[in-house]
Amino acid sequence: MEQYTNMNVLIVEDEELAVRKLRKLVTEVDPDLKIQGVAGSIEDAVSWLKDHAAPDLIFMDIELADGQSFEIFNQVEVKSHVIFTTSYDEYVMPAFRINSIDYLLKPILKDDLKRSLEKVYHWKPENLSQQTANTPQPIDIKKLLGELKDVCKPADNGYIHRFLAVQGQKMLSIETDVIRYFYHDGQSSCFRTGNGQHYQLHYNMDELACLLDPEQFYRISETLIVAQHGVEKVLAQPGNRLSITLRPSFENEVIVNAGQAANFRNWLGR
Repeated sequence: MEQYTNMNVLIVEDEELAVRKLRKLVTEVDPDLKIQGVAGSIEDAVSWLKDHAAPDLIFMDIELADGQSFEIFNQVEVKSHVIFTTSYDEYVMPAFRINSIDYLLKPILKDDLKRSLEKVYHWKPENLSQQTANTPQPIDIKKLLGELKDVCKPADNGYIHRFLAVQGQKMLSIETDVIRYFYHDGQSSCFRTGNGQHYQLHYNMDELACLLDPEQFYRISETLIVAQHGVEKVLAQPGNRLSITLRPSFENEVIVNAGQAANFRNWLGR
């Protein structure tokens, strides 16, 4: 394995335990890497980058206490290689992998760290001349982030008409027209399409309720939002409740309580 002598490193991470673990792992992989600083928030990271020479490498957690670390790129020019770290293997992660910007999923494994550092080493300026013209060059991070935001940007009416979703290691852009319902599986927000395919999302259910057109989607419960074309059958139940059959089928019983029944009927009849 190549060594990364004289490479300076900044860690952007808001959890002290995660910082300690990453420091230890970096030292084990290559004790010659020099950790110059640690920033625990967007504000701290921006301040550090303005006050110091650009490090060779930044380990950057995505979810920080004061927001997502992508905001750092909007406030200061980042000239360093960036390896994102995260506890969530969500829609944006495969995009970074596809575009040769690496990420590490927590808990970080030594072999994964070695792989990421090898990629950084081969991008170092003194090594670029030794590589073929077909070797990928460093990515314009601002441009990539802009493209990702554009894909899931709300339409003029304020509602999203497509989502970036994850299925395994694939990232796909899915239009809301093919989505039959959104639900929470106990760990993450998901949706199913008309052909029964299952996808995960980066949004929580409250965020989805704000992003979806209420003319087309109805929130039945804290964990379920249905599309009009996802409702196959409605049956009246005792106590003025409604029993809903979804297509494709949903594993749990779907009940609209008496307080929502009239609103649900009106919505479904639009």
